[in-house]
Amino acid sequence: MDIAMTLPTMLAHDRADTLAWCRAVDEGPWSSLAVPERVTYPSHHWLVELSATAALTERVRLWTTIVIAPAHDAVELAKALASVDRLSDGRLTVGIGVGGREHDYRAIGAPFERRWARMDEQVAAMRRTWAGVPPFEGADPVGPPPVQAGGPPFVAGVMGPKALARAAQWAIGIDDGTTVFGVDPAATGAAFERVRAAWRDAGRRDEPHLSASLWYALGDGAEERLRDYGFAYMRIFGDDLARAMTDGLTTTTPEALAGAVATLRDLGCDELFLVPTTVDVTELDRTREALGL
Repeated sequence: MDIAMTLPTMLAHDRADTLAWCRAVDEGPWSSLAVPERVTYPSHHWLVELSATAALTERVRLWTTIVIAPAHDAVELAKALASVDRLSDGRLTVGIGVGGREHDYRAIGAPFERRWARMDEQVAAMRRTWAGVPPFEGADPVGPPPVQAGGPPFVAGVMGPKALARAAQWAIGIDDGTTVFGVDPAATGAAFERVRAAWRDAGRRDEPHLSASLWYALGDGAEERLRDYGFAYMRIFGDDLARAMTDGLTTTTPEALAGAVATLRDLGCDELFLVPTTVDVTELDRTREALGL
């Protein structure tokens, strides 16, 4: 199983923090560096951060985990992603989903309706754009062409049976976002098997790329830091629900982190995205020590 890192985009940070994290991740044992998206949140814009990672790294693969595709125009999104693929010399994987926060759609004037079907349509539109098909008759193609043949691969951030069946038509794999709170072996194992079944049902002969994300904290004040991070992120759903969802967060010791990693590896996870809850880049040193990397 590959161990990847997420840029601490959701926390207040500056140029020095971004430089430090990109350089340390690129020089370390990490397989990938991911950038998430939120709109109604004090996070930096995902495309700005992703462009910075493309310029500031040389080795690691870059991911979006995840871009809320139906909140954006498909052609503009295709142009942006192809540009990052060019800047990174073909190191981009595109994680997309519909999200669960209507506020993010409303804030940028995007419709919330038909978001599942629209995401399918967007994937097809982005691939046409990357293939050089003009967006309408008489128009020039929308460039630049991506480095990767056919464009960057898609990974779907979806869970339900209908969504999995849709994603099996166009994605190389699934990113399981439910593990951010902690790894339940039975639940996560069942989720992975549902993905594999969706691939079989779609007649796919390739195995799905299975990825997961995990919030964690190490060092002084880890327990409080992890709970505060989770509560701030989830409170859009109401304080009571956010507290119920995050009071049980426990990945706050080296032993807990190593145990979660081992469990996911045993379940057949292909790549784990660790999500730091601090901008202090020395968290990477603590993480490497905990995992023996």
